[in-house]
Amino acid sequence: MTPEVAGLVLLLGQVQDELAGLLADRPDADWLRDTPAPRWTVRDQVAHLADTEEVALATLTGGDRAFARALSGHADADAFTEAGCERGRAMTPGQVLRWWRTAAAATRAAFTTAPEDLRVPWGLGMSVADFARARLMEHWAHGLDIRAALGAGPAHDAALPQVARLALASVPYAVARAGLRRPPGRTLRLALTSGAGQHEFGPADATDTVTGPLDAWCRIAVRRPRAGDTAALTATGPLAELAVRHARAYL
Repeated sequence: MTPEVAGLVLLLGQVQDELAGLLADRPDADWLRDTPAPRWTVRDQVAHLADTEEVALATLTGGDRAFARALSGHADADAFTEAGCERGRAMTPGQVLRWWRTAAAATRAAFTTAPEDLRVPWGLGMSVADFARARLMEHWAHGLDIRAALGAGPAHDAALPQVARLALASVPYAVARAGLRRPPGRTLRLALTSGAGQHEFGPADATDTVTGPLDAWCRIAVRRPRAGDTAALTATGPLAELAVRHARAYL
């Protein structure tokens, strides 16, 4: 395991522990609260995390529920996602919490033994480090929904730079998924700010830049923007404009 992956796994565990602390000892009524995601309750959000952690584990280790196999058993990605939620709806909140915590711990352990040169077969394929970022993004994004439903404070800020970096790497996929062509010869750099300082990603000599608040970029990339987040970002260049309009850090 590289130092980069070790740091990401540590951060992933911290984000998961923070979310688990928020959920622990909650009355069942809280688990049935609606979240900003249409038709999804808090229980559905946690069940989705648990189910996708199991799939992530199988994908890392070559198990029976590896991503491609798991997805092929359903009509489409939405049906796959809904099936995970349905599993949770048959459980008590306590059972869902244990399901997620067990799956998350197993996935973190699998990251520590994954071959450093592994190309993880998730979506178009990604490095072990980027796959750890993807799991971090997933927990941060769904944590936003859970926190909103429970009236809790902001999510783990330390995750934001990693979510931002993943979202930048995902721009080609996001643009293609929108049915558009990436402008030829254009490259992209992010120059973002937060209370912790400046965060820059991408080549220093990039033709295009996105500047503005770190959390605004991350929220847009997970499709959970607040009012004003898009306006807070400045896109300079055609690729930057496409990135802000179509950013998508998940499949």
